[in-house]
Amino acid sequence: MIEIGEKIVGVVAGAGPFAGLDLLGKILNQTVASKDQDHLTIVSLSRPRQIADRTEYLLGQTDANPAYAIAAQVLQLEQLGAAVAAIPCNTAHAPSIFDVVLRELHAANSNVKFLHMVKEVGVFLNQRLPHTRRVGILSTTGTYRANIYPAVLTPAGFQVIVPDADFQERVVHAAVYDPAYGIKATGQPAATARNHLLASIDHLREKGAEVVVLGCTEMPLAITEPQIEGMIVIDPTLILARALIREANPTRLKPYQLCLASEN
Repeated sequence: MIEIGEKIVGVVAGAGPFAGLDLLGKILNQTVASKDQDHLTIVSLSRPRQIADRTEYLLGQTDANPAYAIAAQVLQLEQLGAAVAAIPCNTAHAPSIFDVVLRELHAANSNVKFLHMVKEVGVFLNQRLPHTRRVGILSTTGTYRANIYPAVLTPAGFQVIVPDADFQERVVHAAVYDPAYGIKATGQPAATARNHLLASIDHLREKGAEVVVLGCTEMPLAITEPQIEGMIVIDPTLILARALIREANPTRLKPYQLCLASEN
């Protein structure tokens, strides 16, 4: 039975599927619970074939805007009772996608509160790391070119540091998308992908970053440490999991700790 006032959580879990699974696990890990019945009610929908690749859309490699499929799935989650929902995909938060999702939800008279993952990261930085100003971002090339993180963080007073363009494509993006070792292909942290990401963190450190955001939801599958050689690592999936719990039932949210990367 759902507690009085508690909201059902909805997750668009197929963008990508391994990231969706990771978010579900982090919601459980961040929930105060001593038995099964203490956990939140979550409805998760993983229908990846319906959602066009977000990076391909942003790079002009497909005309299919994934926003329409995402919105349709949010509405399906709402029909199942979800009152607060999110998609664990940084690239889906590009305005040309996310704003269309919101427009579609509004047109359908939806009452779902659809959380913005990147804005939650901005809130986290301001609240938990207020003295940090130089923030490094690792992401897919779609997120990189759409300036999703700078659009949120720069107005808040942060200096956003990104990889050089060639390094971004050869090393960072490949860690996620390479068909042989990329995390989307393997679903697990292949050694080559992890090494690429470790090299990327060093690259951002050399450019002056004080912290690094794993701005693709597959990256925390490979980098689980809260710090890499003193560099704080921020996991947006974990931040999103905590935000969903906060919106659903704040009394079930575990006390804040140094939850800047996966807690196992």
